[in-house]
Amino acid sequence: STADGEAPTIFDKIVSKEIPADVVHEDHVCMAFRDVSPQAPVHILLIPKVRDGLSQLSKARGDHAGILGHLMLTAGRIGARECPQGYRLVVNDGPDGAQSVYHLHLHIIGGRQMGWPPG
Repeated sequence: STADGEAPTIFDKIVSKEIPADVVHEDHVCMAFRDVSPQAPVHILLIPKVRDGLSQLSKARGDHAGILGHLMLTAGRIGARECPQGYRLVVNDGPDGAQSVYHLHLHIIGGRQMGWPPG
C-alpha cells in the first residue's frame, strides 16, 4: 500500500504479492527479501510495507521516526543472522546516490569482505 497517492513501485507490488520475492523477514511494518541482482553473496532489501511518502530518506518526516527506527533494528537483526562476521547497510538517496526505486529501502550486504571507501 502506498498511502501517499503515488503510483505503485515494484516494491509495493512485492508487498501485495503481485510479484514474487524470496522473503526472509516480514512483520506488520516491514518486509525483507533477497535482491534479484545481488552485489555480494548476501544482498537483502528491507522496505517499509506502506510507503506513506517515504520515497527516499531525504523525504522522511518527523512522524516517520518510529518506522525508521524499526527498519534499523530489523536490519541489524537480519544482518546479524545472515552475516555473522559483519555486514554493511546502505541507503541510496536520489540520482547522485544511485537510487533506482523511489520507495525507501535499506540494502543489507555481506558474506564477503567489504571494501572502503565504497562507491
